[in-house]
Amino acid sequence: MRFLPALSKVAALGAAAVLAATALTACGDDSSEAADNPYGLLQPGVLRAGTLTDAPPNVYLKDGTFTGFDNDLLTAAAAKVGLKVEFVGTDFSALLSQVNNRKFDIGSSSITITEARKKTVDFGNGYDFGYFGLDVPAGSPITSFEQLTGKRVVVVQGTVQDDYATGRNLDPVRVPDYNGAINQLKAGTADAWIAPAEIGEKSAADSNGKITVAAKQLSPAPTAYAFAKGNDKLREALNKGLDEVIADGTWTRLQAQYYPGRRSRPTSSPAAAPSRCRRRRRRPPPDGTDDERAGRTGTRPMDTLSTLWETFFDGDSMREALPEMLTVGLPNTLILAISAALLGSILGMLLAIAGISRTRWLRWPARVYTDVFRGLPAAATILLIGVGLAPLGMEVWGPNPYPLGILALSLIAGAYIGEIFRSGIQSVEAAQLEGARALGFSWGEAMRLVIIPQGVRRVLPAWVNQLIALIKDSSLVYFLGLVASQRELFRIGQDYAATTGNESALLLAGLFYLALTVPLTHAVNWIDRRLRQGRSVTVDPDDDGGLALAGETALPPQTPTGKDHR
Repeated sequence: MRFLPALSKVAALGAAAVLAATALTACGDDSSEAADNPYGLLQPGVLRAGTLTDAPPNVYLKDGTFTGFDNDLLTAAAAKVGLKVEFVGTDFSALLSQVNNRKFDIGSSSITITEARKKTVDFGNGYDFGYFGLDVPAGSPITSFEQLTGKRVVVVQGTVQDDYATGRNLDPVRVPDYNGAINQLKAGTADAWIAPAEIGEKSAADSNGKITVAAKQLSPAPTAYAFAKGNDKLREALNKGLDEVIADGTWTRLQAQYYPGRRSRPTSSPAAAPSRCRRRRRRPPPDGTDDERAGRTGTRPMDTLSTLWETFFDGDSMREALPEMLTVGLPNTLILAISAALLGSILGMLLAIAGISRTRWLRWPARVYTDVFRGLPAAATILLIGVGLAPLGMEVWGPNPYPLGILALSLIAGAYIGEIFRSGIQSVEAAQLEGARALGFSWGEAMRLVIIPQGVRRVLPAWVNQLIALIKDSSLVYFLGLVASQRELFRIGQDYAATTGNESALLLAGLFYLALTVPLTHAVNWIDRRLRQGRSVTVDPDDDGGLALAGETALPPQTPTGKDHR
């Protein structure tokens, strides 16, 4: 047996050689990968940028293409370093965390540099100085930022305007997007909106005189692109690209294209602050009430019905959005809803069986799971799964947000469907299970063939009602960032509403949801009614107690003499 130690040494040397070769190969692969992807991008040669779809003229979606000053400037700067940009729409409240988690290579949305944001992401060189705009309803007496104390001020949540209003103790009303702020002003539920000046000016211009710009002031810091912490090579490369587009006049041309009323210095860096911020002073309103002024000018405020019709029932806006909703929004909504419904129903059945188990280590985890996912807001769950697990999802299936979105929706639906199934199963009489066991069925066979089918049939309307809610909840996946071809019905309607200032596309999206849910409701009610009524069964007198055709009259068994058995 002396050869065993020698054999062990040979095996050890062989294993070491294999490990060394593997390490060298890995090193070679790493160096090759670094050469092909020097900036650490999610996809070599492609700069994946998170942006917004509803903030013109800075960043917005037009005719299926992401554009705006910030996005066009980024495209030009990236081209200088040999990169192609792929824009993905997301929500501003999630943008910086998505950049930091490497869901995006860069964030583009006129992001103002603040100390708080520096803790999450790194910033490139400032390429512009932003301005705060103060938008108010037409005829408002507010003419400056100093008059906002005690007023109902609306801001977009998570923006630097939100920080400004909070810092001045204005107790602002926070909305998720710019379209929501515009609607607050149009509806008269807000006295003023602190907005990025250019966005506020365009919104006022598109409002048909319902909104005006009362004042403007310089933002406290420049705007810049956001990068993930530690990605210095990409940041330095794009800083160089920015310098080149400033030098060749591209920056000046884009300024003139998107901000025609703004003065700029074509020979200087946009990061240089102007000496002062010019404000347009509005003439003080004349004496008298709004109604008196309207009477003197010969005009009357638009009545409620006219406003409702113009805002939500514009046929041209609906026709413009209809093709994209049919070809993009409807298929994506169905993919999300059907996938999540299947996974959620399977998970719900498992939770229901675990919830009625006599085994404590099955019953208690099921109850805790149900309490947690029924108690959390759906948006919080989607962000928790979609953003928190984004790095893992990137390694498994790439940047597509649908798998994580479907997973989040399935986890939410499973908690509700599990309780629905559990109540249905427990409503079946215990004698059913006892009778099945007496006939020789095992517990599993009795549950699968007798109890569960009856329980599901009893809660069929409630189950379908949860599936209808799931169809509507699929709209929350837009929090995770969607390219133009991944948008669902609600997001397409919201994008059209943001770019046109009209809500008719959102109403059209609502009609699509009705077209999906109303027939489903009536279909399941019909199925439930048929299952409860069953089919009429009668005894065939010619078959010695056998079954007759449905609809015939049942007769009792007869004796040969024609007398009844007694």
